[in-house]
Amino acid sequence: MAKYRKLGRTSKQRKALLRGQVTALIANGRIVTTEARAKEVRKFAEKLITLAIKEKDNFEEVTVTAKVPRKDKDGKRVKEVVDGKRVTVYDEVQKTIKKDLPSRLHARRQMLSFFYPVKEVPKEAAGRKRNTKQIDLPAKMFDEIAPKYVNRHGGYTRIVKIGQRKGDGALEVLLELV
Repeated sequence: MAKYRKLGRTSKQRKALLRGQVTALIANGRIVTTEARAKEVRKFAEKLITLAIKEKDNFEEVTVTAKVPRKDKDGKRVKEVVDGKRVTVYDEVQKTIKKDLPSRLHARRQMLSFFYPVKEVPKEAAGRKRNTKQIDLPAKMFDEIAPKYVNRHGGYTRIVKIGQRKGDGALEVLLELV
């Protein structure tokens, strides 16, 4: 008996499909797919969530001094003339950042190697490139998803059967984070 389902695809296609579906599951919280795919996606998603739970609190807060461009009331950068050139004016600001310890950094890089990049597009700017922002999925895993499942030992996803698909009769399911 095989340890995984082949899903009727070559290994590269199968890995790409699973990566895409796990990325969509983490980004949106739920996906609709076939039962066989959902059972495979569940394996990868639960491993990544377990990794996030283990490394959730493994960081230190560091205060750094950063140069931030000064902005006017319209949100544009303030410029002044120095030696005949227009130069942006910067202010120094103290910021507190989270610095990952080595094991959390390794976990973050493992997640980044698995997830596809995801962009969030605001509804009013649909179809445009302006105001789109990149979602940091490892940060979402550490900050939002992991604290929710701290007291839970596995079983982070749920499969709910929806019914048969009209075209080919495959059993469709809703795979969601519990």
